[in-house]
Amino acid sequence: MAENKLENTCKAVIIGGSAGSIEVLLKLLPALNPGLSFAIIIVLHRKNSTDSSLADLLSTKSTMLIREVEDKNPVTPGVIYLAPADYHLLIEKEEVFSLDDSEKVNYSRPSLDVAFESAADVYGSALVGIILSGANADGTAGFNTIKKAGGTLIAQKPETAQSSFMPQQAILHAPVDFVLDVPEMAAFINSITTAN
Repeated sequence: MAENKLENTCKAVIIGGSAGSIEVLLKLLPALNPGLSFAIIIVLHRKNSTDSSLADLLSTKSTMLIREVEDKNPVTPGVIYLAPADYHLLIEKEEVFSLDDSEKVNYSRPSLDVAFESAADVYGSALVGIILSGANADGTAGFNTIKKAGGTLIAQKPETAQSSFMPQQAILHAPVDFVLDVPEMAAFINSITTAN
């Protein structure tokens, strides 16, 4: 029953990651069904200078529209959004993105914690949070905020991650609902729309 409830109410899936997560996305995105009825928001630790073409790279792997977020973009269902380098990604109550260049959190900007907590405030139980490969604990506090708001938490299976520390910390310190490999993650995301 809980699964049907999720399928009917999901408004956004937010995916966070760091070292090793681009490789995961290059496998995950091609497996997603086109026409999903919710937004997918990707927040990665990334260097400002080296991967300005990341949105273009990810676009080659997906039939969905992939867009790097600009300040005040509305969050539109069926679009994959990529947080830009060197800005914290926030979502305002009106479901509009906001970019912030305040101090780094967990040595990172964008910080997964900042984005997860902001999304939880807006979407509550209609949010699915996913944490991928990474080498620090950013995202764990945000995961707890998502769960307190009633959302669903998924961590990548640490043994399938290039850097297992980030998903392992989430599993140890947050009430993660599912620990999945990449094919299972894709199947879960695709299943969210089956009841719509």
